[in-house]
Amino acid sequence: MARIFITGGGGFVGAAIAERLARRGDEVAAFDIVESPRLKELRAELPNLAFYPGELTEWSQLAEAMKDFDADAVIHCAAVVGVLNGASSRLWTMRVNVEGSLNVLSAMRLCDVKRMINLSSEEVYGAFTGDTIDETHGCFPVKTYGISKFATEQLARDFAEENDMEVIHIRTCWVYGPGLPRPRIPKTFIDAAVDGCSLHLDGGAEYRVDQVYIDDLTEGLVAALDHRAHKHDVYHVTTGQAPSLGQMVDWIREIVPGADISISSGPYQVGPGVIAVRKGALDCSRARDAFGYQPKFTLRDGLEACVAARRRMQQDV
Repeated sequence: MARIFITGGGGFVGAAIAERLARRGDEVAAFDIVESPRLKELRAELPNLAFYPGELTEWSQLAEAMKDFDADAVIHCAAVVGVLNGASSRLWTMRVNVEGSLNVLSAMRLCDVKRMINLSSEEVYGAFTGDTIDETHGCFPVKTYGISKFATEQLARDFAEENDMEVIHIRTCWVYGPGLPRPRIPKTFIDAAVDGCSLHLDGGAEYRVDQVYIDDLTEGLVAALDHRAHKHDVYHVTTGQAPSLGQMVDWIREIVPGADISISSGPYQVGPGVIAVRKGALDCSRARDAFGYQPKFTLRDGLEACVAARRRMQQDV
């Protein structure tokens, strides 16, 4: 039984990891600004799941929580997430994602915690140079969010070397699943389809991007945590496939017959006037070979699970 401290433990990914670890018997601490409804539900059921309120930008709050919990390892999920969020508040994004990560590392040093799993992003690469890339692809981030994530990786490497720590960076892609709090693809299309609403996106049908189901990402992060002989410090935890957004919409229409949703040809915009850089699939064979990661959900599988969850939610209302 391990003692795992999760930053961003009330968020979409953090709460999923907290649940996974607590259910297998680990002692888990979720550190976050507020206790999310999902985390409250889990804590009511799982006595080995604790909550510590605090902010990444407040080093003393982190240090006090980590010291009180007496952690064996940290899973670092807390961040300002997404290209649009990064663009709308560049200074705050850098403060939370970079300064906040250094605060986590400094708290680890104070508390003599030697291992961290850091949740990173495919945004560190910038534009992909091929349909499928591996971890040796050059990192040339072009947006604030990706820049902050790559800076965090580099600073963690420097910090870890000086303080005899192990920091493993998990680069993932577009994460989705039931309960995703952000109005982002594929959630927007799924919600519209199941709710009987119309949604038509102008541009992006040909855009290809790797999308990973929350359960697969959770399993990959836990497997990386459990593995004790890492030969690399960077791994992809994704699906290794990149269907087009047009194909995604077609699948949703098959799963929800009569859905009034569509996406047209043309450049994909992540926001008004913000054209998405080229992406594709992220080869996850390194993670498979190192710690046995194998995604169970294709994109279509995940879409079916999300549609089923949305329908259950409607019935419960």
